[in-house]
Parts: sequence; structure tokens; C-alpha cells
Amino acid sequence: MTFDELKEKALSLPYAPGVYIMRDQTDKVIYVGKAKKLKNRVSQYFQDTASHTPKTRIMVSKIHHFDVIVAASEFEALVLECSLIKRYLPKYNILLKDDKGYPYLRLDMREVYPRITLVSKLSDDGAEYFGPFGGRSVTHDVMEALRLTLKLPGCHLQFPRDVGKGRPCLNYHMNQCAGWCQEGKSCTEYRQTMLQTRELLRGNYKTVAEDIRGQMLAAAENLEFELAASLRDRLQAVENLGQKQLVTAGTLADTDVIGYGETEAKACFAVLHFSGGNLLDKEYEVFPRPDEKTEAVSSLMKQFYLSRGLVPKRVLLPFPLEDADLFSQLLEQQLGRLPKLSVPQRGDNVRLVELACKNAQEEAERVTGKDERVSATLVLLGKMLRMDPPMRIESFDISNISGTDIVASMVVFQSGRPYKSGYKRFKLEGLENQDDYASMHQVVKRRFAHYKTGDKGFDAAPDLLLIDGGVNHAKTAVRALGELELAFPVFGMVKDDRHRTRALVTPEGQEIRIDNNQAVFSLIGNIQEETHRFAITYHRGLRSKRLRYSELDEIPGIGPKRKQELLRQFKSIQAIRQATLPELERLLPKDAAAAVYAHFHNTES
Repeated sequence: MTFDELKEKALSLPYAPGVYIMRDQTDKVIYVGKAKKLKNRVSQYFQDTASHTPKTRIMVSKIHHFDVIVAASEFEALVLECSLIKRYLPKYNILLKDDKGYPYLRLDMREVYPRITLVSKLSDDGAEYFGPFGGRSVTHDVMEALRLTLKLPGCHLQFPRDVGKGRPCLNYHMNQCAGWCQEGKSCTEYRQTMLQTRELLRGNYKTVAEDIRGQMLAAAENLEFELAASLRDRLQAVENLGQKQLVTAGTLADTDVIGYGETEAKACFAVLHFSGGNLLDKEYEVFPRPDEKTEAVSSLMKQFYLSRGLVPKRVLLPFPLEDADLFSQLLEQQLGRLPKLSVPQRGDNVRLVELACKNAQEEAERVTGKDERVSATLVLLGKMLRMDPPMRIESFDISNISGTDIVASMVVFQSGRPYKSGYKRFKLEGLENQDDYASMHQVVKRRFAHYKTGDKGFDAAPDLLLIDGGVNHAKTAVRALGELELAFPVFGMVKDDRHRTRALVTPEGQEIRIDNNQAVFSLIGNIQEETHRFAITYHRGLRSKRLRYSELDEIPGIGPKRKQELLRQFKSIQAIRQATLPELERLLPKDAAAAVYAHFHNTES
């Protein structure tokens, strides 16, 4: 289908909830979305494409045809959207890279030498499963805590096959393993330890502690002091483990806190898992910065909880989500638990959300390179100005004092960075008095007259012209371009009371705020400052030269060397003016001295 045919089909859709499925030329699903009103949502893709992000523009360019499924309700559309995304994994949907779910710990006491293993899902195999405990890192921490507490084997030896077949490993010598591979360690003792492990996984710390305490006292009564000391250390380790509350038997965290952060190019969705007020784990996903952050967070939350099959009692959100209530219903329907989704407004919960967002922001910034930041800023600037990203930006400024030494500067930013070999400076001609509009007209026309004739250094076409000044300065630049039968995007730079560009203005007078976006504000501010610096430096140089040399330049026979001698001897123009003819003749030849004396005295008379 052509673009116009796609647009026509979108406009013919009903005002009903449903799901739309975008397909490419090979009929492959590239995007799945949900809509309250299909006609409004789908037609947006084929309206003003300049307002789309580059990712969305590319996606729209790949659409060959699309299908829609009308749903009975918005809730039904949500269920269908989740199902289709999981089924097709569309390229242009934001997808979680890891959807394996939360891991469990498996223990099968039917084995002669049972071991704890980490598995991704439950199985109906007669073994006991504990968890989930959060992410994989938390589950590994639980396993390691149990191993060190009860001095379980952490090697890959198989018991009883490998018992007594080698020397004990480093863990044994570091007192981190009881040496179960050595002769003299009974299977009964090992199984007793694994039974204690099972009780710890069930959260029965006190039961295990009492059992170990009884063994310790019995060993002491039998004068087995080494064994009693070993059991004492194990008792302390079990009590410490219970106090740390690392294991949450059979449940996930009771609270999840969602965080969102973004840079110019990247965004991050983070989830902090809390249990009993303790932070258990952090999971996050980094992806290209989306058009709409609420839509991205909503999509990732659906994938996150539905793929894992579990949900906490409550979820704290960084901002309201449009379909939060529907999502809660979906979780209750599919997972049997209705979580409380809320955006905290005060107290400790607000600080938890701030912490989650800080974590997300740091992850996004960590993976965003400098080039990506600049490129994304240009994309954002282009989107704000409704144009393609401006790779070559030219900026113009006028500098003068009381209408003297009127000059102009042209500064070039290429791919968001100063391109100094493209800088130009102009000494304006034929202007006796200060006239910013006439000055701007002249410099723009001179610059692009060179462009039309293909002069070297002027032959590059800009993507964007920035004019120092307001709407009238922008109009003046457009008029100068029109006289040369040229047209380029032109915007004036409107300053605030601190002389910083707060907005860009079109020649028609429409202001576009940039001070509400830090990246674009910084870029335009850098361009403005560099343009002003280049203009004022040129103006000061000309003014200094005029003040020091202008009158001497007018005297015949006085070249650079003689001017240097005069200034070194007399120090100033005023002193030269007051010098007598004999004083001048002691420094210069008679004809040159006479010319200098006549110039100043004729001027006075």
C-alpha cells in the first residue's frame, strides 16, 4: 500500500478500542499497539511525520500494510496487546531482553546427597522449590549465604562417587566448607545439614538455631570441644543470617519501586525490589529514548510482570499511567493477585521513587556516549522546529559601538560542534550610523551572494540560520535571501534578562521555547555565545587598530616602520601631535617630519 492509501485506511477506522498490527513488505509484524480509539491513534502515524522521532519515522517508512482487531473493551484490547507482543516480539516495540522470570532454588531430599540448584521455573518432579527471591543476583546471594553458613560444598564433585578420592579444596582450608569429600564424613551428617538448609529456606531460623544449640551442648558434655566450637560458629552464622532477612521464603518482594530516567539518546526502566523495608535487588532495562515515556513504562511493566508470573503487594510509580487500573485487573486475572499501583505524593515512598529514578538516570547516562548526546540533541532540536536534524547551523551577529567599526560574524556549528574553519567575519560597508536591520540585511546578502557564485569557503548550504535578535531580524534575513531567490530555515534568537537565548522565533512571530529542555538550551546558548565572542573580538581588534594608527595611516611617507618608531619614541598620538618640527626631524627624515608636522597642524587650524 502507498502512504496515501495507508492514511486513507487509517482515517476509515472506527472510534472503538482495539489493537493495531503494523506489517512490513514481507508480512512480518514490526509493531503492535493498543488504542482507546483506533481511528485517532493509527491516523497519527500518517499525519505530520516531521513531529515523529527518527525511530518512529523509520518504522512508518517500513509499513506496507496494517491490520486492526476491534475489541469489546479497552481491557480486552490490553490483554490482546500483551499476547501479541509476546507472540511476535515486534522489532519496533520496546522489549525486555530478559524475560526468563524469577529463579527458584530446588532441593530434592530423595537424593542420597541432595544439593541446592538454581532453576528458572517450577517443575512437577517431586522436589521442593523455594522462592522466588527477586533477580538472579539475589538468588545467588541466598545460595552463597546458605553455603557459607552451613559450610556446604561449593564444588562440582559428585557424591558419593568422589568421596575420599582427592585432597580437600581451598574452600576447606579457608574454613568455608566442612570437607564433605573426605573420608570420615558420613552421609547421615550431610543429610542432617541439608535438612537444616531446608528449614532455613522455609524461614525457620529459630528451629535450626535450637537444633544446632542442642548439638553444641551435647558435644560439650561429651568433651568433644572441637565439635562444640564448630557448632558454636555455625549457630552464630545461622543467627546472623536470620537477622539479615536475606531469604523471603515462597514470596517475592512486598514492594516494587519503578524508576525512569533518560538522557538525550537513551532511557532506562528500573525496578527496585523491597521486602520488609530492605532493598533486595535492582533490575533495569536500557533502550533508545522513546517518544512518550508513560507509554514506554506501561509497556515494559506489562512484559516485566507477566513474563515473571509474580507480582508484589504494591508497586510505586514515578508518574501516573493511563491504563494502570486495567493493568491491575489483568494481573489479578492472570496471576491471581491484585497489586496496589500508586504514585506517592509525600513521605518515605516519595524518597523511594526518587531513589529508583536516580538509579535509572545513572544507568541511562552510563551507556550514553558524547556523540549520541549531541546527535540526539540535534534530532530533538529538529523535532521542535519541525524539520530534519540541522547538521550545519550558521549563526549571525552584529557588533558596533555608537555606529563605528560596524562588523558582523558568521559562526558555523557542524554536527553540533564548532566548525572554526567555516567561520567568517564581515566589515560592513556604506553604513554611517548604527542600523542593526540594514547591517543584518547586508551581511546575509553578502554571505549568500558568495554562495550563489560558488566561491570557495561559502559553497556549503546551511540546514538552519540563527539570527541574533528577534522577529524583525529574522524577517530581514529572509528578505535578503529572497532577493537572491534563496530560501533556508531562519529563526531569531530571543534572549532573556540574563542575555541567554530563551526561545527561537520564526519570521512570522511564532516563539518556540527552548529553556524547558536543558540539552537544546545548552546547544543554542553555546552557539549564541560563540557568535557574539567572534563578532566582539573582531570589532575590538578593528577599534584598537583605528585608535592607535588611524591618523598616522593618513600621512604620506609614513609606513609601518616609521609609525612604529614614532609611537615608540612619543608613546601616543597626542604626544606626536604636540611635538615640534625639530623634535620630529631628530627621528625622521626632513620631508617625512614635515609631512607629520603639517598633517597635525593643518588639522588643528
